[in-house]
Amino acid sequence: MKSLFDVCAPAKLNLFLHIVGRRPDGYHLLESVFVLIDWCDTLHFERRGQGLLSREDLTTPLPADDLVMRAARALQRHTGSRQGAHISVEKRVPAQAGMGGGSSDAASTLLALNRLWGLHLDLASLRAIGLTLGADVPFFLGGQSAFVTGIGEKLAPISVPQSRYLVVKPPDGLETQRIFSHPHLKRDSEPTIIAGFATAADGFGCNDLQDIAQQFCPGVGLAVDWLDSLGLSGRMTGSGSAVFSKLAHDIDISNAPESFEVKICNGLQVHPLFGWAV
Repeated sequence: MKSLFDVCAPAKLNLFLHIVGRRPDGYHLLESVFVLIDWCDTLHFERRGQGLLSREDLTTPLPADDLVMRAARALQRHTGSRQGAHISVEKRVPAQAGMGGGSSDAASTLLALNRLWGLHLDLASLRAIGLTLGADVPFFLGGQSAFVTGIGEKLAPISVPQSRYLVVKPPDGLETQRIFSHPHLKRDSEPTIIAGFATAADGFGCNDLQDIAQQFCPGVGLAVDWLDSLGLSGRMTGSGSAVFSKLAHDIDISNAPESFEVKICNGLQVHPLFGWAV
């Protein structure tokens, strides 16, 4: 195999996000449910020799040391592989949105290069590598909706009904560390259980980061207000500025706020690369 083209890297939504405590090392203990959606980046991989790695940005320019390149180098280090790759990235998922775009790109890179280089690493090995890159990477490797705990690294598969979502991304992004370091951030939500989420009506929980995020990024509040004007209940996803609402019917989005990215997305039951590692 010399190349892999049109490799998908889907985004995610946090249906809720609670902070239930904090570890002695400062990391926050979270509870959330992650679902995959069909707002995707697309990556292309061509095998190279002598361990050479390069990246071409086909849309949005990315930092030189982005998660795609870091994932490829981590896989080389873990396996001792002397193979290389040229990776082209069509970036569509917005940055600093709380949708996990960079983490998803890293996961798809690990899965694609594991196959392209014939490394035959199992899913557990890839997850261990992915966790060194970021807490969200193992979720995208897992390939399905998950109840997430710990600092984001503990995953339990969960069944979530097939849904459509209206996702709204303000022009400004949010820096995760700025929110988590705020002294007034709520850090004492009551722990929940998978069964509690599964049996609850729509609108379970909240995003504990949203109040602080709206102080830093007024666009979050504007997005929530616009969704409210459509009769929808908006909620921020993750620690970024994107806001979403579940859709029960078709809706006119032609009057979306200017400069906001707005997309109707379908939830995905499984990752497009599900089964690429076992």
